[in-house]
Amino acid sequence: MMETERLSPRYSTIDLWRPTEILDAMLEGQFAAVAAVHAARPALERAALAVEDRLRGGGRLVYAGAGTSGRLAVQDGAELMPTFGWPASRLVLMMAGGRDALLRAVEGAEDETDAAAALVEQHAIDERDALIAVAASGTTPFTLGCLREAVSRGALTVGIANNPNTPILDESDHPIRLDTGAEPIAGSTRMKAGTAQRVALTLLSSLVMIRLGHVYQGLMVDMQATNSKLLRRSERMLAQLTGRGADSVREALQQADGSVKLALLLLEGIRIDDARAALRRGGGDLRAAKELVENGRNRKNRA
Repeated sequence: MMETERLSPRYSTIDLWRPTEILDAMLEGQFAAVAAVHAARPALERAALAVEDRLRGGGRLVYAGAGTSGRLAVQDGAELMPTFGWPASRLVLMMAGGRDALLRAVEGAEDETDAAAALVEQHAIDERDALIAVAASGTTPFTLGCLREAVSRGALTVGIANNPNTPILDESDHPIRLDTGAEPIAGSTRMKAGTAQRVALTLLSSLVMIRLGHVYQGLMVDMQATNSKLLRRSERMLAQLTGRGADSVREALQQADGSVKLALLLLEGIRIDDARAALRRGGGDLRAAKELVENGRNRKNRA
């Protein structure tokens, strides 16, 4: 029997415990989940660097999963757009049962291997892309179907599972096992297994985004200001980074169509066309863009 499905003798009478004892046991499980992710840190690092390499080449980031694991995977992917400005055109979210399964269980969806392969084909996943497949069991047919079809098309694959010696780990380029063991409620992988998956996904994707230049001095400089709260955050970031006043910051943001990176370069006295060109040449990395501008200025001064 899989570890995540096993009934642990320790929890066999949990429904008879006092509320405080139940909460303590479940909280202890959450700490154990984080410890499991820490143990997998070397594998997470290797996977993140490999994913970074594919994305630097223009590839897409693909998530695949079913049930709780699928919802966690989809959530992680969806958060990359507002947080890091990751383009929707370079993100593919494959959930067993489709959108309906995000809110309720769709009967039989996780068993549809043919639908999984068809989705990978529909999205034309290929050797430029990186796929992250998540399944607590490590055997979910839909998720495994996505993984296998992606492998056959040359995509880089990362497999995240909570049980050892399972196909999703054995057949992925970068297996990440999260050893969370039996759940306080047997088989309820929304608990320890789910927490470990959530943490692992957050660490992996955030490291990739940092490496790709979407974070500058600890700030989300590619954040999409889709509401007034986030617009104020953009203004605070620019004020913090440049020391400029509120009026100058707002004017620069307006000229930059809300781009914090572009606005920062404008506030540093760079013409908008030159600033756009530097960001383009720097692959969107603000540090690289600033270095290009500074090198250009130094060359002019020497001449």
